[in-house]
Amino acid sequence: MQTFAAIKKDLLPQEAARRIFSLIKSEMALVEAEFERQASSNVQVINYLGDYIRQSGGKRVRPALLVLATHAVGGDGASDNSIRMATVMEMLHTATLVHDDIIDNADTRRSRASVNAKFGNQAAVLMGDWLYMSGFETSLKERSLEILDILTRLTRKMTEGELIQLTMIGNTAITREEYFDILRRKTAFLFSGCAEIGAILGGSSHEEQVALRDYGMNLGIAFQLADDLLDFTADSHAIGKAAGADLLEGKITLPLILLQESHPSVRPELERIMYDGVYNDGSRQLISAKLAEHGTLAEIREIALSFAGAARKNLDILRESEYRSALDEIPNFVIDRNT
Repeated sequence: MQTFAAIKKDLLPQEAARRIFSLIKSEMALVEAEFERQASSNVQVINYLGDYIRQSGGKRVRPALLVLATHAVGGDGASDNSIRMATVMEMLHTATLVHDDIIDNADTRRSRASVNAKFGNQAAVLMGDWLYMSGFETSLKERSLEILDILTRLTRKMTEGELIQLTMIGNTAITREEYFDILRRKTAFLFSGCAEIGAILGGSSHEEQVALRDYGMNLGIAFQLADDLLDFTADSHAIGKAAGADLLEGKITLPLILLQESHPSVRPELERIMYDGVYNDGSRQLISAKLAEHGTLAEIREIALSFAGAARKNLDILRESEYRSALDEIPNFVIDRNT
């Protein structure tokens, strides 16, 4: 039988994703069951909201990352500890999505009505809080101050990122440095935490733990850069939310930062769209055309690929295995998904 490492170079993104997840199919089934168990409560409304959130699905990249990291350092990714903590990371991620949708007044998430749109902001805020606290309660079972420190730090970073981003809403003059600071806090620290906790649970050496922490950070940056590209290149069905929503919400992402650097004359149009909250007269298509014409989208993709390459380089310290090969392929998968 061919190994993952032997055939991965010939896989399309969708095929690579199926191969990666088939490698840990049984573990991910356990994560789903654990998520259902942890999201249940003797309070009926929590059960109802929890079921709605879980059924919204998602790629489950973050828990998969933790499980693969555990296996890659020689641990057991199917152990109770690994499954429990993989579920915690998905719960924290889900909580951030619920809260982000409230802040952004988002109507859809993963092609369904967002929790706030369906149940109201009050219920959504409280459900997001409940998911956070349930995740931390579950993590206490590890009796690991190191893991709790990672979880506390990444949760604080995510909250700080959201607050910093709020101060930047409607600001077309945001710099690359400010953008990457927000990106790391809001997205990459969670990826980094998943990989590092997986390493800890797998009994890694300190050097392996640091390498996987850095791998997760680089992967998270590549992931978000790909998301920013999709906001301009994909349709609403593909990304599960309104296409072009970032600019309507007053968020200037790296594609528009680079476009303004080369063509400052586009700034008034961006400000008008943010002020009006709508795209008029094909303005979204016009911006996308300018991004493509000036090679901005291609430049962003190259930046994303550079972070993907750095993530793969972080894996050099790990022994060869199918799990390391799967981790090696994930950066390309997150960049090429839905494209």
